[in-house]
Amino acid sequence: MRKYLIVDDNVAFAENLAEIIADAGGAEAVVVDSGEKALARVQRERFDALVSDMRMPEMNGAELVHLIRRADPELPALVVTAYTADNELEAARREGLMAVLPKPVPVPRLLEHLGRARRNGIVALVEDDVALADNLTEALRGRGFAAVTAHSVVETERLGVRPFAAVVDLRLPGGVDGEAMRRLAAKFPGLPMVVATAHGGQALPVASAAVFEKPFDTSALLAAIERLHG
Repeated sequence: MRKYLIVDDNVAFAENLAEIIADAGGAEAVVVDSGEKALARVQRERFDALVSDMRMPEMNGAELVHLIRRADPELPALVVTAYTADNELEAARREGLMAVLPKPVPVPRLLEHLGRARRNGIVALVEDDVALADNLTEALRGRGFAAVTAHSVVETERLGVRPFAAVVDLRLPGGVDGEAMRRLAAKFPGLPMVVATAHGGQALPVASAAVFEKPFDTSALLAAIERLHG
């Protein structure tokens, strides 16, 4: 049986959501009303996903996800919020969220994300084409993964959460071809990397799990990510 942790200072809302989740799929949903209580539960129990409110007293959702990454780095995380243009929300996204959902919560979408959520499912997307990175992020979410993104060589240094795999363009602003791969290999030793590039035929600075030349078949790239996760 899958087990989820719901964190919201509005206990009535959280308990109603827990009942919906249990009724829909037979999963167990544990409710706590603060970030501190959530951290305590994560330190002694294993959950399949976290659903947290963004605005809470004492500890907001971004801070909670950041701290939970230390206690259980493999835990998939979703945030629900009524504040979609929030600086704190941007900080939470950098932690590798599966999804950000509005309030009132679109229950079918929430259930879909929870059903697909994968532990240790964060992928780093290092790609300067923002539209392509956004499309790949959505495609990964459809398979139960989450993504953290970087759009230049320098931004690879700001990736704070360790992914299980990376999709990396060879040519990016801020460095010579392949520099992003070198920096990722130094930052996350042993990280499997899938190369997606329009400049094929070059020698790679570090070993790759697969190479896809643009334009590539997204389903084939996703299959490569699936194999790495498996």
